[in-house]
Amino acid sequence: MTDTRPGPIGPAKAGPWGAVGDPAPSLARARTPARGAVEDENPGQNLIWALVSTALLAGLLWWLMGWVYALAGIVGLLVHEYGHVLAMNRLGMGPARIFIIPFLGGAARGARGAASEWIGVLVSLAGPAFGLIAALPFFAVWAATADPVWLQGAWFVAIINLLNLAPAPPLDGSKALGPVLARIHPLLEKAALLGVGAFVVLWGLQNGAYILAIFLALGVLSHLRRGAWRPDTAPLSWSQAGASLGLFLVTGAACAAVGLTAMALYTGDGLGAALTTSGRFLGLAS
Repeated sequence: MTDTRPGPIGPAKAGPWGAVGDPAPSLARARTPARGAVEDENPGQNLIWALVSTALLAGLLWWLMGWVYALAGIVGLLVHEYGHVLAMNRLGMGPARIFIIPFLGGAARGARGAASEWIGVLVSLAGPAFGLIAALPFFAVWAATADPVWLQGAWFVAIINLLNLAPAPPLDGSKALGPVLARIHPLLEKAALLGVGAFVVLWGLQNGAYILAIFLALGVLSHLRRGAWRPDTAPLSWSQAGASLGLFLVTGAACAAVGLTAMALYTGDGLGAALTTSGRFLGLAS
């Protein structure tokens, strides 16, 4: 497979990158351990295993889609997860760590759970929003070299972050939009998350993204088995729910804009061609 155009295998092959781990139990948050004790509770991933996991993920992407996707995938993953880490540390969940999952992607985990659903929403959206920064070096190298292969990398970074906003457990979108839906009615959250989750699993199976499909199917099943969906934290107020929805839509629009810009520059045929080409590679258009 050449690197002169986006590969036919959807970017979701790389896995649901950036999914934030479930918050810690409320009892654990109620205690305020010394700083050293908190550090011990979240020591981070073993360096050797982190390097091996990163190499496995990069190798899978290279084999399936080409070197530029492997590079964009790893850079995009690390920047995305660092966005979660920054938000966690800033909002009282730190110290946070990045964990690389072989063949799937990564996750950010804090030493404490979110103190409120509003904080959880902000942490969830921080990954996709901050992750778009990873597209900048690819645009820069394209501008310097005029080699369109770098636009594929910028497009892939945007798609990674956009797909993470899908409201399907355990992706970031489920943790950003779920509390908003639950504020309206708990059953609405359950119906939407499970419905979207089932759709994404079916999409993965139809497009050959079997790793993603299995991962999301396990996420949906884990949600079905939970006795309580909402963490034991302060729920969103109506004003926070409105702000959360607005931030979710703005973040999604930013991801789409970056991706379509990269694809439009790549095809040279404008927004219509960028939409069609992106949809074709995502299995959403023929």
